[in-house]
Amino acid sequence: MNQVRSRKPHIHCITNYVTANDCANILLASGSSPIMADCPEESAEITALCDGLLLNTGTLNPDKLSAMRKSGRIANERHHSVVLDPVGAGASRFRTESIKSLLKEIRFDVIRGNLTEIKALFCHETKSHGVDAVSSDRITEENLPEMINLIKMIASEQDTVIAVTGQIDIIADKNHAYCIRNGCSMMKSVTGSGCQLSALISAFITANPERILESAVTAVCAMGVCGEIALKHLAPYEGNASFRNRIIDAVYHLDSETLDRKADYQKF
Repeated sequence: MNQVRSRKPHIHCITNYVTANDCANILLASGSSPIMADCPEESAEITALCDGLLLNTGTLNPDKLSAMRKSGRIANERHHSVVLDPVGAGASRFRTESIKSLLKEIRFDVIRGNLTEIKALFCHETKSHGVDAVSSDRITEENLPEMINLIKMIASEQDTVIAVTGQIDIIADKNHAYCIRNGCSMMKSVTGSGCQLSALISAFITANPERILESAVTAVCAMGVCGEIALKHLAPYEGNASFRNRIIDAVYHLDSETLDRKADYQKF
């Protein structure tokens, strides 16, 4: 986290219009600098100016897909970090096939999604009814060993870090997995909390390119800790809109000592 604030990485976000403002603000709160540009005619040029790239498929269309392809190629050529948030994978044929085409053309350092999205891409399962995980795709204490093995297998096959977030988060590469139990249930009531997390992961891994897995884990812990802090400071009359703002405020004020003390994770 301290590296993010000292290096101040520029992150190019090709994201969805539902959460673009929140992604930009959480990047600013973390100490990094966002640039939002999804026009195919300029996307590669903008990517070349930045340090990291986030591709989010929440509101996908052909023009945005073209921009993602161009930006992804230039990011790979320049060895910039690239994060994929495959929002809604499995919800439609166009979206799923488009994301799979990106996986074939671009190397991603981290792929972050819910379990339904990850299964739709890598396990040939299509139970999605939208952008949220279906109820049967829950990571629990009972199925945790099975899920750890599954995520590590996918990470090994894709040669990347896979971050699956939910009630229990699993972040893994082919060798190691971390389980994180930070966060709170109210985070599900904020549209785009996962999108914000993907943006935060982009900043953390861009500032720490030699430690991709650990940086992704730290970002997930930070987001969960900030959710807990935001809930604690929520007034009785406040709801999900205030909670969203308080998460961003908590990221802005988060220090390494607080994160180290409150992070709840296990390494496997």
